[in-house]
Amino acid sequence: MRIGKDLVAASTTPLVLGILAEGESYGYAILKQVGELSGGRLEWTDGLLYPLLHRLERLGHVESVWRHPDGGRRRKYYRITRQGRAELAEQHRQWSTVVEALRGIWDDAQVAVLPRPVPAD
Repeated sequence: MRIGKDLVAASTTPLVLGILAEGESYGYAILKQVGELSGGRLEWTDGLLYPLLHRLERLGHVESVWRHPDGGRRRKYYRITRQGRAELAEQHRQWSTVVEALRGIWDDAQVAVLPRPVPAD
């Protein structure tokens, strides 16, 4: 299954903030966790993640610190801020509204896994 660019873009902020709400992390680990959470259906690139992390940092939603893990190379670790937690709560409210509306439409329309044939005129 291919997930459209617009949906991927819209979901990046709540996914990253949600991951960081569980604890600090670094870029590669975030990319890996997104893949795991989506069952491999979301495959983010560095080019998607790092500009997002920098934007979230500029907005005050995350903070970063450079660290040298034991025996490892230097990594930049990110953690969510209080402002970021407030943004995550707002994102949750917004996404819940969207999901609820979609469920209503899909339930009312009895959307099936396979599309229904379109009647001929």
